[in-house]
Amino acid sequence: MPDGSLAPYAVSERNSRGRRIAEDPPAGRGEFQRDRDRIVHSTAFRRLEYKTQVFVNHEGDLFRTRLTHSIEVAQITRSIARALNLNEDLAEAVALAHDLGHTPFGHAGQEALNECMKPFGGFEHNLQSLRIVDLLEERYAEFDGLNLMYETREGILKHCSPAHARTLGELGRRFIDKRRPSLEGQLANFCDEIAYNNHDLDDGLRSGLITLEQLDEVELFARERARVCERHPRLAGRRLIHETIRRMINRMALDLIETTSANIAEQRIESLAQVGEAPALVAYGEGLREPLQALKVFLRENLYRHYQVLRMTEKARRIIRDLFSAFQSDPRLLPPQYQAKAKDDAPRAIADYVAGMTDRYAIREHRRLFAVGEIH
Repeated sequence: MPDGSLAPYAVSERNSRGRRIAEDPPAGRGEFQRDRDRIVHSTAFRRLEYKTQVFVNHEGDLFRTRLTHSIEVAQITRSIARALNLNEDLAEAVALAHDLGHTPFGHAGQEALNECMKPFGGFEHNLQSLRIVDLLEERYAEFDGLNLMYETREGILKHCSPAHARTLGELGRRFIDKRRPSLEGQLANFCDEIAYNNHDLDDGLRSGLITLEQLDEVELFARERARVCERHPRLAGRRLIHETIRRMINRMALDLIETTSANIAEQRIESLAQVGEAPALVAYGEGLREPLQALKVFLRENLYRHYQVLRMTEKARRIIRDLFSAFQSDPRLLPPQYQAKAKDDAPRAIADYVAGMTDRYAIREHRRLFAVGEIH
């Protein structure tokens, strides 16, 4: 979208803070298109294909991975950004990059790695995503990382502890001053939630760990399912589920557009600078907040804490802890490029290596180190 057609409070190339390292302008595309393209071509993005969303990668071909989740988040984010007259390319870039720093095995892997790293500054997947795009990707002749635009990096860093924020210069300043990121960054965060709430529900039903009967107690799902059944009384099976979830996503997206537009008007936002100083502008309406919270509680209690999921996540934690411990005891077990990095900061080099693993690579690496008879 050309800068001239954006809302005055949207991020544009004119009001952007630019890149850390100056580059010649891209030919035939905008700066934020360039960011999106660099993210899609990165090694870390490709690895998301084999990283867990809820179900470990080898458990089935139809469940979401971090890659399919990121693509779904990007689609929702771009659609809503267009409706709000925001910078679609920036919003899409943030959405595509938001999970680059996730460990294998989803949140269980992140929690285990954070426990291992607590004596050394901890591990936050948002900070790791930023570390990947700023430092760890090795693709370009003139700089480490991807050298993304300031606003893309700002959007990727959704959360950050005050201690870490103080080490990040201007990028971390907003967490200390309690300022808001761009509307595009705020939006990507909400669209992440829309995607995982609905698609974890879909995967939970597909797996059989939750049932339609249980969901009769969840207002957000039951309401849309009743409307589908009223309009299509003979619909059943996967089509009924897909149609219901499609309508849930649409309801959340439209509510987000309507409420955010109203908030922008109420706060009289007319510039990007005002966005940073205003209260959170991207939000759901009052009528959706309670049903959405009930859906989150349902997923937590019935899917994320299902005994079959907990069994796999406990295995995942053990794999991460074992790998970290083995590499910490003897950094010579690391691949050569990480051995070199470990000379300066062994715990962080180990965390970079482990966090970058896919689910199946972590399982194989664990087998190589600990299984009797595995010597390669």
